[in-house]
Amino acid sequence: MGKRQADIIKKLNDKEILFHLYLTQGLLLLVSIGLGFFLFDNLSSFLDLWVLKDWNIILIGGGTAIVVVIIDSLIMKWLPKSMYDDGGINERIFQNRSIPHIFILCLLISLTEEILFRGILQTHFGLVVASIIFALLHVRYLYKWVLLVSVILLSFLLGYIYEIFQNLWITVFAHFLIDLIFAVKLRVDSKSKIENEVKQP
Repeated sequence: MGKRQADIIKKLNDKEILFHLYLTQGLLLLVSIGLGFFLFDNLSSFLDLWVLKDWNIILIGGGTAIVVVIIDSLIMKWLPKSMYDDGGINERIFQNRSIPHIFILCLLISLTEEILFRGILQTHFGLVVASIIFALLHVRYLYKWVLLVSVILLSFLLGYIYEIFQNLWITVFAHFLIDLIFAVKLRVDSKSKIENEVKQP
């Protein structure tokens, strides 16, 4: 099924890929709004999860992102690509985007996913439930054990940080920074690969 999903992505043009990405994030946001309406007593109890004046957003969120990026980079350096390749899906999503567009996409993804998984699910059903559902959402990783373990560990890490600090901005910033760094790297690597192919006789 993982290969089939990758084949489907390859057949989509750039606009279709973007449409599906925005549609997915929109659906996650609608699910969050619907669940939040029933699970929170009022809007203020949800807003209490967001504390903007908190140095831990930078210190803990940023520090976590840097550690995750370093570990993932080492994994990609040491292991063969076949073990962590997602079928080129992330590359298709980010390779033709401008840096500002990548910034917006990563911000949207981190906000919608953290609202749902940490803000809604973990707050009401616990860390384990939220992390399992988070892993299942990244269905394309289920067929690559390295990616699956990575996404599960990342979810538990973000969930644990949220348990300690009770501030969604911390996990949003960590999630955003991780996605942004890897998305920009994908774009840069893709552009370099194209330029090298053009230079070759």
